[in-house]
Amino acid sequence: MKHALMGAGAALAMAALVACASAPSPEPLAGDLLIRDVRTIGFEGETPAIREHAYVLVKDGKILAVRDTVEGLSAPDTVDGGGQTLVPGLTDMHVHIWDQAELGAYLSWGVTRVRNMSGLPFHLPLAKQIEAGEVMGPHLITTGPILNSPGPNAQINHQFVETADEARAAVTWQAEAGFDRIKVYSNLTRPAYEAIIEEAAARGMPVSGHTPEGVREDGMPMEKPFNIAFEEVLADHFETIEHIESVVWHGLRNRHDEDAARALARKIAIEDVPVTATLLAHRNLLLVAETDGAATTRPGTDILNAVEQQTEGENFAFWAGYDPAPVAEDAAFYARVADIFQQEGVMLLAGTDAGIFTNIPGKSLGEELLLLTGAGLSPYEALRSATYSPSVVLGTAGQDGCLEAGCVADLVLLPCDPLADIACATEPAGLIYRGAWLDRAALDALRTDAAVQNVDRTITNVMGGMAEYGVDVSALMED
Repeated sequence: MKHALMGAGAALAMAALVACASAPSPEPLAGDLLIRDVRTIGFEGETPAIREHAYVLVKDGKILAVRDTVEGLSAPDTVDGGGQTLVPGLTDMHVHIWDQAELGAYLSWGVTRVRNMSGLPFHLPLAKQIEAGEVMGPHLITTGPILNSPGPNAQINHQFVETADEARAAVTWQAEAGFDRIKVYSNLTRPAYEAIIEEAAARGMPVSGHTPEGVREDGMPMEKPFNIAFEEVLADHFETIEHIESVVWHGLRNRHDEDAARALARKIAIEDVPVTATLLAHRNLLLVAETDGAATTRPGTDILNAVEQQTEGENFAFWAGYDPAPVAEDAAFYARVADIFQQEGVMLLAGTDAGIFTNIPGKSLGEELLLLTGAGLSPYEALRSATYSPSVVLGTAGQDGCLEAGCVADLVLLPCDPLADIACATEPAGLIYRGAWLDRAALDALRTDAAVQNVDRTITNVMGGMAEYGVDVSALMED
C-alpha cells in the first residue's frame, strides 16, 4: 500500500510538472515605460480592486498591460515602484484658472485633470495647447463664463442676463465661441434660467453650477421660500450641483436640520444628480478667521494668481475680522451633510474652488480629501470622488480614472497606502502624465515654476475675455 501511494504521488507531481511546462508564457509586449513592483488600486467598484507587486507597461500615453509578473514586458525606460501605491490621476472638479502659470502646481500634487468653472475665451486655446503638449498642465475642461443676473451674488466677471432673449443669446454666444458646457449662478431670474436650460439642452450642452434661486426678495429664505424652488432645479438634471454650502442654503433654506438634509439627499439620489462638495472652500474661510488673516499668506499662497488676489482684499479683511465660532458651526454641519449624502447614495465629487480666495492650486485637492474622510467618508470613497466618479460624470469612464489596459496613463505614485491613511494622497512620490515619468524633483520644479507669474498676460487674458462678452472693462480699469 505504501508503494502504491508513493507511486500515485509521483504521478501527480509529474503531471503538475508537465502542466507547468505546457502553460503558455505571457505574450511579449514592448512599451515606452515600465513601472515595476507597485501596489495598484482601481476605483470602479464599490470596493477597491487591489493588485500587489504589479507591473504596469505604458505605451503611447496609455496603459498597455497590468501584470503580476514582469515576464514578457519590456521598455526602454523603467521606474522601480518599490512596493509603493499607484492610483489613477486625480481630478479637481471645481477650479478657477486665471493664467497658465498655475497649471504646473496641479500636476505637482497629482492632479491630472481639472474642470474650470469660470470660463474665459483664453481657456479654449489653452486647453488645446495642453493636449498638444505645448503647455505643461492638467487636462483642462471648462465651462463658459458664469451666467447670472444682477443681485446679491453678482461678480464682475459674470455674463449677465435677465430676460429669456438675453439668456438664449448668451448661450448661443458661448456655443459659437467653442464652449461645450454652461455654468449658472444663484441670482438668475426665472425667465433667464428657464431659457438657458432649454437652449443648452437644444445644443447638447451640460449645465452645472449653483442652483438658481430667482430674484432675492426681502425675507428670503427665512420667512418665505425662494422664487425658484431647489426641487425645480433638481428636476432639470444638472451635470453637477456645486457646493454643499449652496445646497444647504437653497435646498434647506439654510437650516441645520439633519433629518431634512437626509430627506433632501434621497431626492438628489433619486434624480441621480452629482454634487461637488468643495468643503475646503468654506473651511478656508474659517482658517482665515481663526488666524486673524495670517492664513492668507501661508506657504503655497504664492502660487495663487497675483491679479486675482488683488481683487480679494475686501474678502480677506472681512473674514480676518469675523468671529470664527459660527463659521466653525457651519463647517461642521456641511461636513455632516457630506456624510449623509454619501450614505444616501448621492454621487459626491471632489472639488476645491482652487484659484480663488486662499485655495491653493493642486494642494487644495489633498486637503479636500482629508476633509471628506474627516466628515465620515472612507479613504476609498474619498479617492473615488477624485478618480472614477469624475470620469463617470464627464463621460470618460473606462478611458481615464482607471488603472487597466487601455486606460490613459495618467497615474500617481504614492509613498504609502492611501486606503490606510488618506494623508498619503496629499504628496505624491512621482507622477506618470501622458505616459511620461515625472519624479519628485520634477514635480518640485513644476511647483516652483508655478509661482513665477506673468501679470501682463493675466490682465490681457482676463480683461480681454470679459470684454468679448460685454463687460465694460474700461470702467473696471478706472476703478
